[in-house]
Amino acid sequence: MKLDSIDDLVIVISEAVVSLGIGSFVAWYVIKKTGKGKEDAAAIKAKAILKDAEAEAEVLKKNKILEAKEKFLQLKTEHEKAIAERDKNVIINENRLKQKERDMSQKIEQAQRKQQETEALQQQLRGQIQGVEQRKEELAKMHTKQVEALEKISGLSVEQAKTQMVEALKAEAKTDAMSYIKDIMDEAKLTASKDAKKIIIQTIQRVATEHAIENAVTVFNIESDEVKGRIIGREGRNIRALEAATGIEIIVDDTPESIILSGFDPVRRELARLALHNLVSDGRIHPARIEEVVAKVKRQLEDEIVEVGKRTTIDLGIHGLAPELIRMIGRMKYRSSYGQNLLQHSREVANLCAIMAAELGLNVKLAKRAGLLHDIGKVPEDEPELPHAILGMKLAEKYKENAEVCNAIGAHHDEIEMTSMISPIIQVCDAISGARPGARREVVESYIKRLKDMEALALSYPGVEKTYAIQAGRELRVIVKSEKISDKQAEVLSFDIANKIQTEMTYPGQVKVTVIREMRSVNYAK
Repeated sequence: MKLDSIDDLVIVISEAVVSLGIGSFVAWYVIKKTGKGKEDAAAIKAKAILKDAEAEAEVLKKNKILEAKEKFLQLKTEHEKAIAERDKNVIINENRLKQKERDMSQKIEQAQRKQQETEALQQQLRGQIQGVEQRKEELAKMHTKQVEALEKISGLSVEQAKTQMVEALKAEAKTDAMSYIKDIMDEAKLTASKDAKKIIIQTIQRVATEHAIENAVTVFNIESDEVKGRIIGREGRNIRALEAATGIEIIVDDTPESIILSGFDPVRRELARLALHNLVSDGRIHPARIEEVVAKVKRQLEDEIVEVGKRTTIDLGIHGLAPELIRMIGRMKYRSSYGQNLLQHSREVANLCAIMAAELGLNVKLAKRAGLLHDIGKVPEDEPELPHAILGMKLAEKYKENAEVCNAIGAHHDEIEMTSMISPIIQVCDAISGARPGARREVVESYIKRLKDMEALALSYPGVEKTYAIQAGRELRVIVKSEKISDKQAEVLSFDIANKIQTEMTYPGQVKVTVIREMRSVNYAK
């Protein structure tokens, strides 16, 4: 049994005393009841019981006292620990307060030192300002003395000296202006002829004529619908053989007495049309006969192409062209640019160039030759990855054409620098023939959309401020923010934009991507 406090000990002792009293009373009562005869035995038994009760009470008392002492020692130890912990916390808090006091003292000292330094600096600045004011006053006095001395020496007042100086400057300015005007007039006389030629070129550019537009399909007329079945053949073998031999899609539908030949290449469409004509006229239509007729018509068409080229050069009075160039001119009949027939366009440009060169006093033959050949780069079938103007220039150089003609061909879309007066004539005449309404079939909405898409593509890159598609979409100028894009990054950006345009957009010719980075440094004088 454990004792929790001194009060518990007192209660235990009280219980022992009560038990002893009860025991004594029981012993007395027993002796009284048993009578006197048994008085001695009862007395002895009562004494024994009393003795045992006393012994038990004594043991109980000792045990309770020991437990009370142990509890007291335990409480004392816990109390001492709590006091020690509290003292430790008090010491830690005192140390923190002392450290904060020391830090505060240091900050106060630093603030005082800064305040003293500021006051010293302000005092120094006030001294300097006073010195500057004194210096200004001294300079003003010196300036006044010098002006007075000059007035005495020259015998003129300040206003009179100013008036004389202005008059002298006026005379000098008039002399310089007259000399400048004379130089301008001399230069104008020297360049008047060149400027007049440019004005004539710009005036002729306004000329416009009607022009027919070709389609991407050819309609082949037949006498009756029975011929359609013969052309199609059993299970469509004839029409499949014809499409495989010519590369043209042959559409046989419900349209009466007609068959549609569809293809982007006019040469192939003409080949299919002539082959069909021969097959229908002969009446024998089967795969072997189709291959034979197509091969024969192809040879005839090649001969016709050469004949067209020769006839064109003779009509225009152009001589000495290489045979391969003549063949290419003949192939122009079956080529188109945005729906405009290439041979008609080139003949028209050649005639316009001849008239313009004659008006300007230039070489008419060279101008007509360059006008006819300016789009020769659109004819080759392999179509290498080069702009048609550069490819045409390389072909002309390959077949030993005049250097001015080669330059005019290569420069008519500004891919290279113009080196002669024939070059701008070719460029202007090309614009006259191709840029007027109805000459070409490209839809204005799709053209504008392509330009907007090109600008938006470049504008999506970080650091790009503005984008402009110029020269009808042949050049894209990208203005970047100088604080975000460095010179090296500008080179990389130009390369990335060009690659993205090449992979994601469809466009004629080539697109030149120019990244412009402008550095400005601005300051204000107050």
